[in-house]
Amino acid sequence: MNNEVDFEALLARTFTRAQIQTQLPVVFGGWANSSQQFSISQVAGGLTASLPGLVIRAGFGIGGLALESGRVATVPNYLDSSRITHHYDRAVASEQLRSIVAAPVTVDRKIRGVLYGASRDEAPFGPRLFTAFQECTRQLAFELAVAEATERRLRDIETAAALEAPSLAHSRSEREKIRLAHAELLELARDTDDARLRAKLSELAGRFAQQPAPNASSVTLSARETEVITLVALGCTNLEIAERLHVEAETVKSYLRNCMRKLEVHSRTAAVSRARLLGLLP
Repeated sequence: MNNEVDFEALLARTFTRAQIQTQLPVVFGGWANSSQQFSISQVAGGLTASLPGLVIRAGFGIGGLALESGRVATVPNYLDSSRITHHYDRAVASEQLRSIVAAPVTVDRKIRGVLYGASRDEAPFGPRLFTAFQECTRQLAFELAVAEATERRLRDIETAAALEAPSLAHSRSEREKIRLAHAELLELARDTDDARLRAKLSELAGRFAQQPAPNASSVTLSARETEVITLVALGCTNLEIAERLHVEAETVKSYLRNCMRKLEVHSRTAAVSRARLLGLLP
């Protein structure tokens, strides 16, 4: 499956918005992989390749200060500032950056990344620019929260629909629940401007409309085995299946082995194909 949030697309959209709203020539940033560091993944308005890939540690430089404190940090002249460490001076000097602001991207009280804005002029940022930059950071945090919530709902709906597919042909109430869930997801997705999520929703809607094939097989899978092979058909790994069904990964492997034995096949792909051929999967 490929239901993950496109973090870099969110960042790129924010860069465009920030440059328009703040008139800052350089905007850059990256996502934190822990509370201790993050990597700069994208730069808009850069002159060199010195910033992308730079690993920023908590407490070091202005971005590390924002990561450590959880607050917006700014300096009018980075290279001469006594407020920060100067571990990243070479990269900053290569870009000829002077005034820099760095803001943490916070979702549910957890810092998920850091957004920078910079000018090549030595001057303090005025309150209007400072406020506009903070608003861009808050908007990025909001879009990230919405995208992740939408992805979680998509995954839950996809799982439920796949596991309940055989009964959908006989239950209007179940079909109505799916339709209502779709409507809720569509309303949520409207706030993201994410074309990939809209495409995923359309693909799911088409899948839900399909009727399961008639069961023409003498092979019988248990309820748990059917759940496992259904999620395999969705492209889930054993770990993802274990997480969705709230069981251990070894238990998933055991169910999958049972499925392959009953279906007389020797691979996951063959098991899915055989199950569909026999009408055990929609």
